[in-house]
Parts: sequence; C-alpha cells; structure tokens
Amino acid sequence: MDRVAIFPGSFDPFTVGHEDIVLRSLDLFDKVIISVGYNSNKKEFFSVAKRVEWIKEIFWDNPKVLVRKYEGLTVDFATEVGARYILRGLRTSADFEYERAIAQVNKAMSKIDSVFLLTQPEHTSVNSSIVRDIIKHGGDASLFLPDKIKKRINDFMRK
Repeated sequence: MDRVAIFPGSFDPFTVGHEDIVLRSLDLFDKVIISVGYNSNKKEFFSVAKRVEWIKEIFWDNPKVLVRKYEGLTVDFATEVGARYILRGLRTSADFEYERAIAQVNKAMSKIDSVFLLTQPEHTSVNSSIVRDIIKHGGDASLFLPDKIKKRINDFMRK
C-alpha cells in the first residue's frame, strides 16, 4: 500500500517554508497531495485557482507531488484521495499545541495519523499572513517565495 499524505492549507500564498516541508517529506511518503483548501475564517487574497496553478508550477516535474483543491473537512478529503497521513509543518510551540489538538480530533474521527515536520530555523518567521501583507502593500516578498513563482506573483500584482 502506498504511503500517501495530504499537506492541507490555504497557502495564500505558498511560501519557501511550505516548499521546504513538501520537499523534505518526499523521503517519508510515496505521494504528497498539496491540498489547497477554502478557509471560511480568512478573506482570500489570491484565488484558489491561482494558488493551485502556482503550486503546480513549483512541482511540475515531480511525479510524487500532486496539487488539488478541496472544501469541507480535511479528514473527508484525505479519505477521498486515499491518504493515510496528514502532513503539517510546525514553526513554534504555539503551532504544536494548535496542531496537536486538531490531529487528535482527526485521528478519533478517521484513524488518519498526522505527521509533523519542524520548519528549518531560517523559515521559522515565515508565514503566509506576513508574506501576504508584504505583497499587499507593495513590498518585496521575494525572499519568502519559491523561486518558480516569484515572477508570476509579481506579474500578477502589477495587473
């Protein structure tokens, strides 16, 4: 049986921290499905379709990485795509406490395990909200964006 994980998030935008978690997870899983979800608690900046397009561009040459959008419960989507694991990145102890609670509920609901990878120290301060704010206000967020989408995001913002 394949070891399939989903990596769920809003990814608005997808950052170098997200990219690093996916790349490091490829030694652990046969397939990683980056799952771009709708977050009703957040006002989206980039459309889900645009985020999916850009993330696909980052991993276009890696057959172990798929990108899909989803709505609803993460465990339902994981079950739908045959994933036995939910991959999450942890930056801080606060992230751990939040993610631990969700992981325990997910496990009780579905028997799907969560796997946590610590972010690299250089990515600890990088989060989508901060990067989005930099972009929104015309700042240079290129240090925090994967190389393959920096220009695409900059071009998109100039329109």
